[in-house]
Amino acid sequence: MYAVVRRYEGVTEPAEVGRRVNEEFVPLLRQVQGFVAYYWIDAGGGVMVSTSVYQDRAGAEESSDTAAQFVRDHLASVMPNAPQITAGEVVAHT
Repeated sequence: MYAVVRRYEGVTEPAEVGRRVNEEFVPLLRQVQGFVAYYWIDAGGGVMVSTSVYQDRAGAEESSDTAAQFVRDHLASVMPNAPQITAGEVVAHT
């Protein structure tokens, strides 16, 4: 498995972003080949974090492209900063 963590800072409307991610973005991710799981976290203070898990690196990379496009097209006004992205092979899980 392969995971991608994206940390967004400077989010100005966390509740609205959470709603749109859940209603509009999650269905897109579920269509990516190898989808395993997705989590969207409100860490407070304008920080939101996503974690995506896929069967392989290709799915994770596609999810990153999908996320970038979605933010650019639908959330840029409330998520003005590029995310910090960490990705890698899952080496332990339960």
